[in-house]
Amino acid sequence: MRKRTAVLAVVLALTAAPSPASAAPLETGPWTSYSPSFDVQERGCGTVSGLTFRLTCATASGDQRAERRYATYSSGVRQFEGYFRITTMPGSRISLKQTFGPDGPFFMLAVERGGRLYAVHGGATLATGATVGTQVRVNTVHNTGNGAHRTYINGSNRHSQTGGSGGYYDKFGAYRTASGAGPADVTWSGIQFWQK
Repeated sequence: MRKRTAVLAVVLALTAAPSPASAAPLETGPWTSYSPSFDVQERGCGTVSGLTFRLTCATASGDQRAERRYATYSSGVRQFEGYFRITTMPGSRISLKQTFGPDGPFFMLAVERGGRLYAVHGGATLATGATVGTQVRVNTVHNTGNGAHRTYINGSNRHSQTGGSGGYYDKFGAYRTASGAGPADVTWSGIQFWQK
């Protein structure tokens, strides 16, 4: 009985880790939490089930996407946070998170097979280690007043850019880039939005 109790205590300790949703926003506040509406986008061989996003084909052409597209914003400073875990990825160069602007994608975070996270426009490496089964935290902070956009990976600022004005929105999921192909299977969790 004592051995069974000890084993149960270890199992409970391992499963009682804080949830991703308990993380605080990055950068100086004060931040106010909000919950924008969203639409689910499934195109080509993309499918969405809750927070699991799948590209089921190896097609290297056409619109292959499984995403959530959130409501447009045009003022203030906005922060997105989410955690992704790739569960399978025979494909490569799949976009995971986008900040979309009035003229198209403003920032796109993508992953190559092997775990390299990179900015689609410009190709800069943001991080490595986003391998199958590894949880990765992503935050984007966007100041619509001066156009500054920063991307954080696991709490570290890994990319900055400026420019643009008008309406923007956040997207995440799994989307085949112009040079990519599936299959890919990604689960997101701990999705939060803040504004100031």
